Amino acid sequence: MNNIQNINQDNLYDVVVIGGGPAGLTAAIYLARARYRVLVLEKEQFGGQITITHEVVNYPGLGKISGKELTETMRRQAETFGAEFLMAEAESLKMDDIVKTVRTSRGDFQCLGVLLATGAHPRTIGFKGEEEHKGRGVAYCATCDGEFFTGKEVYVVGGGFAAAEESVFLTKFARHVTILVRDDDFTCAMAVAEPAKNHEKITVIYNTVVEEVNGENGLNYIRYKNTKTGDVTEYQAEDGDNFGVFVFAGYSPDTELVKDIAKLNEYGYVITDSSQKTTIDGLYAAGDVCIKPLRQVVTATGDGAIAATELEKYVAEMQRKTGLHPKPPVTRMTDYPNATKTAEASDDSGDIFTAEMKEQLEGVFSKMERKLILKLYLDNRPVSLELEGFITKLADLTDKLTVMVADKNDQSDFAPCVRVFSEDGIDLGIAFHGVPGGHEFTSFVLGLYNAAGPGQTIDEDTLKEVEEIQNQTDMKILVSLSCTMCPDLVIACQRIATKNKNIKAEVYDLQHFEDLKKKYNVMSVPCLVINDENVSFGKKNINQIVEIVKKV
Repeated sequence: MNNIQNINQDNLYDVVVIGGGPAGLTAAIYLARARYRVLVLEKEQFGGQITITHEVVNYPGLGKISGKELTETMRRQAETFGAEFLMAEAESLKMDDIVKTVRTSRGDFQCLGVLLATGAHPRTIGFKGEEEHKGRGVAYCATCDGEFFTGKEVYVVGGGFAAAEESVFLTKFARHVTILVRDDDFTCAMAVAEPAKNHEKITVIYNTVVEEVNGENGLNYIRYKNTKTGDVTEYQAEDGDNFGVFVFAGYSPDTELVKDIAKLNEYGYVITDSSQKTTIDGLYAAGDVCIKPLRQVVTATGDGAIAATELEKYVAEMQRKTGLHPKPPVTRMTDYPNATKTAEASDDSGDIFTAEMKEQLEGVFSKMERKLILKLYLDNRPVSLELEGFITKLADLTDKLTVMVADKNDQSDFAPCVRVFSEDGIDLGIAFHGVPGGHEFTSFVLGLYNAAGPGQTIDEDTLKEVEEIQNQTDMKILVSLSCTMCPDLVIACQRIATKNKNIKAEVYDLQHFEDLKKKYNVMSVPCLVINDENVSFGKKNINQIVEIVKKV
């Protein structure tokens, strides 16, 4: 009990849940309803991997629903009971004291118990050319990247649930889809596989593995092999054309946080007992990080419920031993809005923000230390009218934001866009080209909060590195509003820009800027372009971005 005297009651929780997918959200519902103070941490998007699934049809009692709708309902239910939510990355755990410490990108939090529900990330296969062509033909998310292959040939690698379902989804964009299955048949339920097998735009080839992909300005060559006959097939795209390869080969567990703390199996999954307890007292695990025969939403929610009820017993015992009783939960809104409505999704009254969104936004605006000017650069396209309406209605909610429209002599490349200025007219280095809706609504509001102060916390060492950058650095972040991985990169880049006047972070919705997509040969998002030369793909944290900038 050596750390009890140093407890900050404001940051003391009964349980900190790391991961905001179905397992973590279910645990939050149970714990908060039982009157335990619970904090749910999520570094990317509340809802987890299931949010990119456009149709969930096997969750009992709900018929057909999107993954995003399902998990958003879970989040609101947990919030109703008093669960707290924070967008932050858990960086380390200190589990050797009776009061545990979770170190995050937004400060330290102490608790009596921890639930790990971090899920898993897409697994790579390792065929020749896979790593080199990530983001330039090789992709892992149909929802994020499918549109980049409109009218093109697409290959899908995999034979499980994701491969079958996402192949059908990809037919909305692709000219034709070829599924390469390494086994004799799909490994998922036949009810899932049949739509892919019978689709007129899909060809399925079994007992086949990819050996190599290659190409310039995208993929234009693939070689794959039949593992039974040894026959090798090569496909070369026509001159000037290219194609996509989507890899759906399962997932790897996100267990880096506990690899030196709890016992893992040979594949990196957390070992738990029947109550979801790990080999460390006070640490439980639920969902796709665990060893289990079936990884579905319904099993994740079951894990979360079991872990929560066991944590209730554990926490009650720790309260008795320590005499510590965290503040009971009260209904509160999240620190930042995670709404995804755009200006196109207005209600009957013409208001584009729901009452809940307004309440969340009010919480953000009230914390802003300085006023901002949102300057609009518009062209003649309909999207400019949409941007003007969206930003105007946002500014109407607070006196912290003023909208200005640039005159004809003060135009911006790649209009329409909104640039953020200080009240005295200083460009603060962040801009959004297009309309910041979809998954970028949250990142845009966070950008305003960071620009106005106090902003999200940055550890002192990282802040020093950011402030020491002397060279002018232009960061372009190319995104799709449907991508769940893009906001993480956007938020990190914007935070850096608000801390160093030499750095600019401008976000582009590629739906409206085809020239940029062609210029940088973008076939996956998020894409980060630094000084028009250094191009990289995938989500990155602040430290990773700083390292790239320092090398340019």
